Amino acid sequence: MSLVSIGDVLVEKDVLHACFSCDLRECKGVCCVEGELGAPLSALEAQELQHCGEELLKMLPEKSVKYIRRNGCVETYQGTHYTRTIDNRECVFTSFHEGIAYCAIEIAFHDGLLSFDKPLSCRLFPIRVRKKFGLDYLVYEQHSMCRSARKAGGERQLKLIDYVDKALRSLYGSDWIVSLKTFVDFSPRK
Repeated sequence: MSLVSIGDVLVEKDVLHACFSCDLRECKGVCCVEGELGAPLSALEAQELQHCGEELLKMLPEKSVKYIRRNGCVETYQGTHYTRTIDNRECVFTSFHEGIAYCAIEIAFHDGLLSFDKPLSCRLFPIRVRKKFGLDYLVYEQHSMCRSARKAGGERQLKLIDYVDKALRSLYGSDWIVSLKTFVDFSPRK
């Protein structure tokens, strides 16, 4: 596994050339359901979610509302905040429609009911931000649950960095994105 430096951010080479395009009809939103821990949260996101209000709760299944009222919606594990999960499965903010898992936070944001969008870690997925040498280090997590997204991305020739462009832009800014894409355009694919 090799990496490159784009400004003060280390990027795994797999991130640079991978293709990805999620299709919820194929994967059914399984990333909101699988895993023992929920979505990683920044301190600000954790604070916002703990005070999200009734607008968001109205969008959730009854079992999620009961769980949140009893346990809260954020947990801390090894110093990192996460959304809580129900029975070590789905995120408490998961809403199901026609067998597909959706993020109620994202829906509420797009409907103008919340002033913040779903967690950045979800918007970046399948890229994860880790730390290496004190710097952010972008890693591409290639889960089997995303097999159809990799296939669709390849068919559409949609690069992973373009798929998560808006999230990367909100994290590092437009100048950084330009530097990243310029590097990708002029680097050989290996």
